Amino acid sequence: MNTTDADLAKKKTNRTLFIAFITIFLDLVGFGIIIPVQPFYAEMFGATPTQVTWLGASYSLMQFLFAPLWGRLSDRIGRRPVLMCGIFISIIGYTLFGAAGSLPVLFLARMLAGFGNANIGVAQALIADVTDRENRAKGMGIIGAAFGLGFTFGPAIGGLLGQISPEAPGYGAAVLGAVNLVLAWRLLPETRKLSAATEQAKDATHQRKVPLSFSALRRASSAKNVLPILVTTLTVITGFALMEQIMGLYIEHVWLGSIITTSESAKHATALTAGFLVVVGITATIVQGGLIGRLVKRYGELTLCKVGIVVLVVAMLATPVLVESKNIVLLLLCAALYAIGMGLFNPSITSLLSKNVSETDQGGTLGLNQSMASLGRFLGPAFAGMLFERQANLPFYTSAVMIGLSFFLVLRIKGPIQQ
Repeated sequence: MNTTDADLAKKKTNRTLFIAFITIFLDLVGFGIIIPVQPFYAEMFGATPTQVTWLGASYSLMQFLFAPLWGRLSDRIGRRPVLMCGIFISIIGYTLFGAAGSLPVLFLARMLAGFGNANIGVAQALIADVTDRENRAKGMGIIGAAFGLGFTFGPAIGGLLGQISPEAPGYGAAVLGAVNLVLAWRLLPETRKLSAATEQAKDATHQRKVPLSFSALRRASSAKNVLPILVTTLTVITGFALMEQIMGLYIEHVWLGSIITTSESAKHATALTAGFLVVVGITATIVQGGLIGRLVKRYGELTLCKVGIVVLVVAMLATPVLVESKNIVLLLLCAALYAIGMGLFNPSITSLLSKNVSETDQGGTLGLNQSMASLGRFLGPAFAGMLFERQANLPFYTSAVMIGLSFFLVLRIKGPIQQ
């Protein structure tokens, strides 16, 4: 390939990455809009803290069940149609969230949105399609940057819309989803190119694959390093989700001292939670969008995974002290620690996984990893509310123990990474 061809190929890759970034970013802004108001909206329907966190768990349960299906489907028919289908389903979920008149309908809305948004593994596979091994972690950092910006603009918009009414964020997310669907339809290219032989091989094995089967996990785990990577993802995300789903309630009950949610307390708690999430988003954007590529080249993915885990443990242990101080600066410092920890961990662990599987298994294996993350986001919230009702600080201490134990799982990830 001459210099001109190389330049053209690089420009095409960069354009694809930019369009993918916009698509993922808009998708995650829609998701982020909901988060600040969700716990207090549910409490207005009479939900207990346990039911509030189960609402978050129901969203993640759908991602857990269907992420492998979306990933393998994208291996078979392409990334573009699968991403667009997921966006459309999430629009329905967001609309129903705004129109919900009862707690059961609210659960249905979140499950539909979770089903539609279970395609993050497909987005990761799209990035893997257009990046080489050397730039894979940097490419995955684009998704991290989209998460970061989504959690900057999304909660900020959600916090503002939440001052209008608890229903407004749902409708706002639906409108944004519609815009995203149009942009994806017009601009998002297909990146998955299968040869006839590869297509034939995938057709032969597709019928034997079912979402979330033990056989799929066993096949993926046959590659070196894959099993400890998947288990590490599950453990870290479970611990993180214990905090993530309870933080809004923790701020409301500990910072504001509010036991019964009123319209005014909900607005105040929504604003504080949105501010916390905005700082998480800004910090994550800086780490994952601007620093991760250089940090990986200098220190490697394994080292960054370890450092990220340590930072997360420190943040978990510090949260009760920082929140109970009722000092806004300390609250935002706590948010930054969480973002740094996850910003170092997430793209690094995903890059490690991508480098340990064949090109034809990228979508399925990354979808399986996303499913492990979604299982963690289901298990964490499933117990977070019960722990919170027992003692408000307990979710954070439990999270610190779980994430700390995952450090020993990372030690089992051995090189060299497969070529």
